[in-house]
Amino acid sequence: MKLRPYQQECLDAIAMQPPGAYLCRLATGLGKTVIFTHLPRYGRTLLLSHREELVRQPLKYYTCPVGIEQGSAKAADEPVISASVQSLVRRLGRYEPDAFDTIIVDEAHHSAARSYRKIFAHFKPRLLLGFTATPMRGDRVRLDDVFQKIIFDRDLRWGIQQGYLSDIECRRVTIGYDLTGVHIQNGDYAPGELAEAMEGTADAVAEAYRTLARGATLIFAVNVRQCAEIAARIPGAEVVTGETKNRAEIIQRFTDGKIPCIVNCMVFTEGTDIPRVETVIIARPTKSDSLYTQMVGRGLRLFPGKERLLLVDCVGVSGTASLCTAPSLLGIDLSDVPENRKKDVEGMLFELPEKALRASDCPQSWIRNVTTVNLWAQQQRYELHGVNWFRLPDGGMVCGLKDGKKLRIPPPDELGNAHYPDGRSWPMQRVLDAAYKKLKRDYPDQEYIWNLEQARRWGDAPASEKQMELIFKKARGRYELPESMTKLEASQVLNRLMNGGI
Repeated sequence: MKLRPYQQECLDAIAMQPPGAYLCRLATGLGKTVIFTHLPRYGRTLLLSHREELVRQPLKYYTCPVGIEQGSAKAADEPVISASVQSLVRRLGRYEPDAFDTIIVDEAHHSAARSYRKIFAHFKPRLLLGFTATPMRGDRVRLDDVFQKIIFDRDLRWGIQQGYLSDIECRRVTIGYDLTGVHIQNGDYAPGELAEAMEGTADAVAEAYRTLARGATLIFAVNVRQCAEIAARIPGAEVVTGETKNRAEIIQRFTDGKIPCIVNCMVFTEGTDIPRVETVIIARPTKSDSLYTQMVGRGLRLFPGKERLLLVDCVGVSGTASLCTAPSLLGIDLSDVPENRKKDVEGMLFELPEKALRASDCPQSWIRNVTTVNLWAQQQRYELHGVNWFRLPDGGMVCGLKDGKKLRIPPPDELGNAHYPDGRSWPMQRVLDAAYKKLKRDYPDQEYIWNLEQARRWGDAPASEKQMELIFKKARGRYELPESMTKLEASQVLNRLMNGGI
């Protein structure tokens, strides 16, 4: 196989590294499997995957024997072993700690899980390499105690701008589901409860197809029953599930333009190449960035006559759980954006960050952000030094000062590092420490603005008449204001109104 230039660049970057643990990030569709299966072998190689479907996927790229550790399959002394994490973690006794020169982790954002850590603790490889396509934000998972640094990075923006992937137009459509009572299981919505919550939505999904879809369309549903219900409402649509025997035939007819729409449930999430897909409709709500990215990835391939991918998110009420939608592809979190403003965050993919920023620039978001920042800091065990940070949708931080001045920290990467203030990559805590020292040194007269403890001096008492009068004066009808606020909430709103907003 002839490698693309960036794929060879990734192999070259790996070859330059001393022994250690490194992360490579490539967007879905850029061929990370091709890269890691073309690594030179200086000893035995272990491939780790978290999904059964991925264990056998790399086999087609190897010209040497590959052993399988999964379920009833057990490897022997093959030079390459592809294993599911769930099986290998129970079979570590079969392998010596120095059994492998290189360990490769597919979907490496899962590496912080206990099962992975048990495997990493057992083996002593020369290289531990993680590959991931998911733009996982630093607030979601910390991998800095697994991998040393990111040595190669080609994200979705790069892939689209370089012409390797299709551009994406993003739309949102409300289909009436309510997930507030659905429990979370293994990081995502519990399948049975999710299926119940999605009952009765088939008509709305089919309507979304009729009014929005263009060209060959792939719909993701929650289960076999919903697949059938949706397909029955779309002329010519076919259903593909795990039990479909003639799957290859259906895909070929779809590729030939003889089937307008395929409705599937958890079949085309990974490893299936259908370049003709011009519209992807997500009617399978998920909290998993990885699953969402893989579903969208089925439509990222280029195809003659295909101008762009149309991505349609079928949304509803998700409660406090963070639902993955198009902005998730860029690491944008809409949890702080009021529900009535989320509908404004649609359009071409790379327009979404600015639209999300505008949608979150409102009093409801400013008030909620205090809780968001504190929760994030507690989860990541960061010390904020009492700084009145505002957290942006992309995970970056901003502190408003007088005369419209702001102190900004970019979003941390998967390893918890950010660039500040001299352009070097520092651990996020070190960046927060440096920002605090700068505020203390350069803005001591504005501590009443940037110090959250001082902003809290009124406590939870109702906002004063003077505060509310000043808020209404400054807002000048530009914002929809809450009917009531505490003094702390009012101080947050005033801080944003008087110091340049976001």
